[in-house]
Amino acid sequence: MEVILLDRIQNLGDIGDTVRVKPGYGRNYLLPQGKALRATKDNLEVFEARKAELLKKVAESEAAAKARAEAIAGLGSLTLTSRASDEGKLYGSIGPREVAEAITEAGVTVDKGEVVMPDGPIRATGEHEVVIHLYATLEATMTVVVEAE
Repeated sequence: MEVILLDRIQNLGDIGDTVRVKPGYGRNYLLPQGKALRATKDNLEVFEARKAELLKKVAESEAAAKARAEAIAGLGSLTLTSRASDEGKLYGSIGPREVAEAITEAGVTVDKGEVVMPDGPIRATGEHEVVIHLYATLEATMTVVVEAE
């Protein structure tokens, strides 16, 4: 299936690119989310008419994401407490939801879907690196310090 991208999609392309994707990905994600149009002559004309509007929208989204990245960098590290054993292993784990809630409480709105934990959920006390995926081309890294209660 060929589609015209209406937004920047990581590992796929930029605005206006015509790319070939698997039919399920196009039908179930790109088209319903408004991130792409089927690559037809009519839709190509529609895209050309809306191109300036789409570029402006993407620039605004990217600027907002950069502002959020700067705010996250300004937070420095984030300290979370959890029940833990004497060896430092947590009773349970800290996942993206808990990290997103803590960042939001600190003053920067972050959705749990934006939090990427490269090593999986945090299961021990100490310092851990967490990536916040803010935009297709923009990520912020934050240190999460987990302390025992």
